[in-house]
Amino acid sequence: MILFDRFDLENANEVIFARSGAGKSYAVKLEALRYYMLDTDVIVIDPENEYRTLSESVGGSFINLSLNSDKRINPFDLPKATPGDTGDSILRSNISMLEGLLGLMVGGLSPDESGILDKELYETYALKDITADINTHQNQPPLLTDLLTVLTNITGAESMVKRLQKYTEGTFAGLFTQPTNFELDNRFIVFSIRDLEETLRPIGMYLILTYIWNKIRNELKRRILILDEAWIMMQFEDSARFVHAMVKRARKYYLGVSVITQDVEDFLSSQYGRSVINNAAM
Repeated sequence: MILFDRFDLENANEVIFARSGAGKSYAVKLEALRYYMLDTDVIVIDPENEYRTLSESVGGSFINLSLNSDKRINPFDLPKATPGDTGDSILRSNISMLEGLLGLMVGGLSPDESGILDKELYETYALKDITADINTHQNQPPLLTDLLTVLTNITGAESMVKRLQKYTEGTFAGLFTQPTNFELDNRFIVFSIRDLEETLRPIGMYLILTYIWNKIRNELKRRILILDEAWIMMQFEDSARFVHAMVKRARKYYLGVSVITQDVEDFLSSQYGRSVINNAAM
């Protein structure tokens, strides 16, 4: 057996392709456990609850994200500043992320809608007295319902409002409209999206990855992020772009991203997927 440390390579990212039943989940679990024993934090996005037993066996946290769960993530949360950050750069970065998430939620935005959304997201933060001044970032962040209130009064945003309403007062109300109510305070954390409706899975994964990324940037330490069934994210341009950006920047934050899928074509047919592969040392 040859033992090596992924963090000694050009980057700590890896991509795993294998057909169903080939043993990829077993291999990833074994690797995760070994790195955990070597004082590396492990974070998993788990579409099928395959990692729950492993997490519980090491005293980890299992966080179920679903319409019936009590766990919530507010995408309007602003990350804490790191050296080199300014209030303006933090706000702009989070608004860019929100545009991708909201585009995914409404099934795409026209150029006009994208322009409106960009402007009104700033207005939504301003409602809570949050501006480019980093001292205002301590204020309570807005919620999706606040954005909807702002958009309701804007000409040209009518279609966006209708498509967003199902997330604030319709079928999916509650999941995206409440403050974040938990912290990443364990060394082995599994986020389950198994109980999310099929149409919500890519949105849920995007939301979780955003939350994880903001936390990772705040404290540099060895971490592995396991993104199982990554084809879910690669189906849509906004979510594929986000995964691509995370993989490219991971090394800077001492993060190794493990991308796992059995659908090779979903990666090879996407410019972002091909770049994810090229940015993996393994």
